[in-house]
Amino acid sequence: MTIRASHLPSSLTLVGAGKMGGSMLEGWLAVGLPASGVTVIDPRPSEEMARFCADRGIALNPSRPAISDVLVLAIKPQMLDEAAAQLNGLLGPKTVIVSILAGKTIGDLKGRLPAATAIVRAMPNLPASIGRGATGAAANAEVTEAQRLMADALLRSNGIVEWLSSEDLIDAVTAVSGSGPAYVFHLVECLAEAGAAAGLPADLAQRLARATVTGAGELLFQSDLSPDTLRQNVTSPGGTTAAALQVLMAEPHGLKALMRDAVAAAKRRAEELSG
Repeated sequence: MTIRASHLPSSLTLVGAGKMGGSMLEGWLAVGLPASGVTVIDPRPSEEMARFCADRGIALNPSRPAISDVLVLAIKPQMLDEAAAQLNGLLGPKTVIVSILAGKTIGDLKGRLPAATAIVRAMPNLPASIGRGATGAAANAEVTEAQRLMADALLRSNGIVEWLSSEDLIDAVTAVSGSGPAYVFHLVECLAEAGAAAGLPADLAQRLARATVTGAGELLFQSDLSPDTLRQNVTSPGGTTAAALQVLMAEPHGLKALMRDAVAAAKRRAEELSG
């Protein structure tokens, strides 16, 4: 992952320094964002975040925050209305908002922040906390090319970024990659339980299931081969894997149908939250 320093903003304000906001901040600093240009606003920062800001020379909750090139919104979505007045005062005519507020559309932000012009709505996921995130992002028409490059550099510091042709696709992104880590974690749970049911000690089944899924994920990450090719490479005709896949791939109630239904349910809920 190569991020050009020239694409990073000279000043940035992060509103909300919880787990995701804090992880993003660490990623930005790691790729060269100057700590001297960062301001963090959080009414109840953790002790760890307070120490981190002090150690790095980052301004934490200054009495008069300056207007920045980028304003990153990482608060809880339900806090937007309460924080709107303060946030509006942090916006200049050239400030781009990067929002990771789930369920809050660009229209929602425009309605609550009259001074807002350029807005990028992004949906990261939990692996962003270890630099392996998958983020979908959409920009409104007011975002300039320079602002888009700044937003891309910031989001890419925590993993891959996919720019969407329309904000309407955000709900589908939420259902696939935003919620997706939970599906994988549940797969580990189910595989471990199946191993225990097959006679393995529960703790051994848990270790094997966890190592299998993380190892397969790393292989997928490092390989140029498609998922179906990798699957075929470990499936001998008439073998044990083939026997298991006959169950998982059975129609109409196999894994494909279950996953399609699960993603559809998550997308419907995302649409309800955005409505």
